[in-house]
Amino acid sequence: MAGGSDVAKTLSCARCGKPAHLQCPKCMELKLPREAAAFCTQDCFKASWSSHKSVHLKARLSSLGTDSAGEQNSDLASADWQYCLRKGQSRTPNCPHSVWTGTLRPYPISVKRIVPAHIDKPDWADDGVPKVEPNSDLQHHVEIKTLDKIERMRETCQIAREVLDAAARMICPGVTTDEIDRVVHEATIAAGAYPSPLNYYFFPKSCCTSVNEVICHGIPDARKLEDGDIVNVDVTVYYKGVHGDLNETYFVGNVDEASRKLVQSTYECLDKAISIVKPGVRFREIGEVINRHASMSGLSVARSYCGHGIGELLHCAPNIPHYGRNKAVGVMKAGQTFTIEPMINAGVWHDRMWPDGWTDVTADGKRSAQFEHTLLVTETGVEVLTARLPSSPDVFPWLNK
Repeated sequence: MAGGSDVAKTLSCARCGKPAHLQCPKCMELKLPREAAAFCTQDCFKASWSSHKSVHLKARLSSLGTDSAGEQNSDLASADWQYCLRKGQSRTPNCPHSVWTGTLRPYPISVKRIVPAHIDKPDWADDGVPKVEPNSDLQHHVEIKTLDKIERMRETCQIAREVLDAAARMICPGVTTDEIDRVVHEATIAAGAYPSPLNYYFFPKSCCTSVNEVICHGIPDARKLEDGDIVNVDVTVYYKGVHGDLNETYFVGNVDEASRKLVQSTYECLDKAISIVKPGVRFREIGEVINRHASMSGLSVARSYCGHGIGELLHCAPNIPHYGRNKAVGVMKAGQTFTIEPMINAGVWHDRMWPDGWTDVTADGKRSAQFEHTLLVTETGVEVLTARLPSSPDVFPWLNK
């Protein structure tokens, strides 16, 4: 930290508002505005560092531009910002090579965010390896939840909804997906919960952000959202021993009509699938309903990923395929909880994997959208545990009609 007597006379601490006596040396080097670089003490500076350092990256991105070919963003990599490889188990300072299907490219990702010790954590939080989930009996039969477990899931799913809404409010051109991840992480921790994706099979971030041609599992990084993008934010939280999972796809600025229709049709696919959920319905019927509506809209259904059971385990039975003529087994019963999360593509249903081992994209580079809810089968129908709240941001025009 560099001292400066003139700072204290005119500026306030960027963290607490007290008279500022110090300035961030990196901000001075980058010639950034002094107002955001002033701090009263070393303690305030250190406490703000995890969020403050993002302004340095923004400045470097602005000076370099956002070259879609991925050459200039290689220069952004540093000890704290590198490219993801091997499903999150390694990093590289160089942009990986691949046969990219669309215009999107990977950008460097920030270091793993810290979870306070007092937060209850799932068993993969420390080493990236789920212990109970893979060998659980619940991979083979669908659990009927107890009343206590259902109530805990209601609480957890409401937290997940509130966290996703916080992310939705900040989406606009110029915001990086890493900044979205920071908001998700901080809002989750503030609620006393753990961001379930973090270190799940080594996934490096606290949520998934899937932009344009990304079908699912996009990794938040240093790329700025651009006017005309669409972005899906997938949030899962772990609280009181259970998980709650949901996602939505949002418009970034002015989006073309084809993308608007894709996103609305995807929302309708989920809505129509939820409408048939009740005791006695076969799980395979969900895919038939979704496939029918997507096909009528001239769209295709991604097949590599499906909905899933959820509760104390993040993924368990039943599997919920979203495409038609699937072979899902079983029927719905009161007390079951699972997700429906159709991924709908503007082009072909086929997919390709990026070198990071997580980011799944459309094979033809055309756009994809997704929506997801966690559901409870009731005696008479369904309860959407992650339903939108009266306070949820007004971002979907068709809901106002």
